[in-house]
Amino acid sequence: MNVERLRILRELADRETVGAVAIALSLTPSAVSQQLKLLGREAGVPLLEPDGRRLRLTDAGAALVLRADEVLGALDRASAEMASYSASPRGRVRVALFPSGAALLLPGVLDRMRESGTRVDASDEDLPASSVPALLADYDVVLTHRDERAAATAAPRIEVRALMREPIDLVLPPEHTLAKQHSVDLRQLADEQWISVRGGFPVDDVLLSVAAATGVRPRVVQRINDFRVTEELVARGHGVALMPRYAVVHPALVRLPLSGVRAGRIYELATRPGAHALAAVAAVVDAFVDEAACVSGDGA
Repeated sequence: MNVERLRILRELADRETVGAVAIALSLTPSAVSQQLKLLGREAGVPLLEPDGRRLRLTDAGAALVLRADEVLGALDRASAEMASYSASPRGRVRVALFPSGAALLLPGVLDRMRESGTRVDASDEDLPASSVPALLADYDVVLTHRDERAAATAAPRIEVRALMREPIDLVLPPEHTLAKQHSVDLRQLADEQWISVRGGFPVDDVLLSVAAATGVRPRVVQRINDFRVTEELVARGHGVALMPRYAVVHPALVRLPLSGVRAGRIYELATRPGAHALAAVAAVVDAFVDEAACVSGDGA
């Protein structure tokens, strides 16, 4: 089977539409469709079937995508090994990170990679964990996060490594009546206005989980994904919020743990299966592991 056609099939599995594949590979949609038809002939079985105005993978197509991952991964490893025999850098690793995780970990990761000969191209992607499969179409490593009560971000074509747990605390303005307590029960905040993030992101998931455990239904009045904006709103008395502990930087805010419940988010690194066999990717993953241990107090 033609390797480039296998790559196109994998892109379709990642991006879901022929048009998106065409854009990613700088091809026309008709060229993508033609290559997929030729691959089906090479395979000898139908790989795609109509799904409304789109195409979806048949069971055979989904099975071939897994094999395409193996073939393309092996080619990537071969290229990396050949590069190790030259004086060129050990490769380029594309990394996607959610913004607050990038602020916490990326500077240290880049410090650790400075003399490695590996180029790290980082981009912030403010998307929920459910977007990881799509992100891996464009990135080698994806840093994501989830409510600690949620299942790990796992799928047949994704490998996930948990990095660290970050507690999630309540933040209050200094003049709040509860600000002098050592901790706060969510039931004490039943009448408060809440500032949360958009649905599907860990902080909102944690708020919903804690609410389910306590029976308190929070009244969310603003949904802001930028924690700096959230801090300013809380500091001005426009509501209270849950925030990841290491993301709180506003000097005026009071940060208190919730009592009676565990509230936290888990940082995870996602890669394609076998990607750690590439020296450059493995080095970046190790840098994240070491930096996460450092900032969370689990390492030197």
